[in-house]
Amino acid sequence: MGEFEVHRVRFFGLVPAGVRCLACQPRGPRLALARTDGAVEVYNFAANYFQEKVIPGHELRSVESLCWAVGDRLFGAGLSGDITEYDLAGLSAARGVDGGGGPIWSMVANGTGTQLAIGCEDGSVKIFQVVPGGIQFERNLDRRKGRVLCLSWHPSGTHIVAGSIDFFRVIEVTSGQTVQRIMVNHHVEKAKCECVVWAIALLSSGTVVSADSFGRVQFWDWEQGTLAESHTVSTSAALSLAVSEKEDSIIVGTSTGATYQLQLLPVNLGGQEKRWVRTKPFQFHSHDVRAVAHSPAALISGGLDAQLVIRPLMEKMQKKGYDAALRKFTFPHRRLVSCARKARLLLFQFSQYLELWRLGSTEETGKDGEVLSLCRMPEHLVQLKSKGPEHIYCSCVSPCGTWIGYSTASRFHLYRVRCDGDGVSLRKV
Repeated sequence: MGEFEVHRVRFFGLVPAGVRCLACQPRGPRLALARTDGAVEVYNFAANYFQEKVIPGHELRSVESLCWAVGDRLFGAGLSGDITEYDLAGLSAARGVDGGGGPIWSMVANGTGTQLAIGCEDGSVKIFQVVPGGIQFERNLDRRKGRVLCLSWHPSGTHIVAGSIDFFRVIEVTSGQTVQRIMVNHHVEKAKCECVVWAIALLSSGTVVSADSFGRVQFWDWEQGTLAESHTVSTSAALSLAVSEKEDSIIVGTSTGATYQLQLLPVNLGGQEKRWVRTKPFQFHSHDVRAVAHSPAALISGGLDAQLVIRPLMEKMQKKGYDAALRKFTFPHRRLVSCARKARLLLFQFSQYLELWRLGSTEETGKDGEVLSLCRMPEHLVQLKSKGPEHIYCSCVSPCGTWIGYSTASRFHLYRVRCDGDGVSLRKV
């Protein structure tokens, strides 16, 4: 084997974007993920969770919620107030529609995927119809004071539950009127503090499940307006929850980085009566778990530490194998470092700029495994900023180090690099 030098590069200061929301494709093999920089990624369950698509972020587009609609169409909404449909073939934002209620905090599709409900800053809940080529505004539901932070459809599509600060309400879709309004901070010692309902779910049995800033997961009978069960899963906020398709398992994400599973189990062995029991806690994240999803065979969580964690449910696995392994996606799947071998240059890609570095060098020799001291330190040559709000999708430097190219969702840019005694100069081609 020939001799070679290994350069330990410690000057690439990449800060990956955290996971903001997740959406499992109903009865499909895909998982959509949105990050805090506006980028959207699509993973395929059937191909060992391979990351098959990446739609680059945009400075003017934030994504607070994702959902799949009929025909495998993916929609996103955020604080810009627009509902965006993504072109999964062209890897871009295809079209956008103004929600008409200010910043959008939540969005969810009905069971058939033909209607979208959005929760807005002004307290309104709006229904949009999914039509060929886009979406069409259908109607406004009952508006109340307070931003709508979370939404959930009843599986039959007859009711929508909307969570806000200190309360949630159940809305009948046909009449558009609120039929029940429940205060979540009633009879609580911390009642002087605001109780934020961060996540909510409406089960087919009529039970409403809420996760709030007091760290509680509560089960409500909305028709009677009473609390059936309450589980304090954390001393801090419970930020997200997801329910399995059979509605017998719930995953909850908290601000401590921990995730918890609750299961609907019989009170007595072989009995008919069942209760919700907290069964499994997991500590896979170091920051807030803002997004969770529940696939038929795995618990999925995404945190602000940028990690996507997929934990298979062992009771769903027929045999041990690769499908039963815990997966953590920490690093980006795209190539962010490009090397000009002849010129000893490295190009680092960030969301809105590129950095060009020259590698350090040494004149010493040593034995295998020894660390050699540098006679010339690594040098930061130039920083190239991208123009416009679009994030950089890919970049490359030529092997000779005289050309740099990068691309956004709509444009390709090429620069000529000249290195001389006075420094480095760039000329756009």
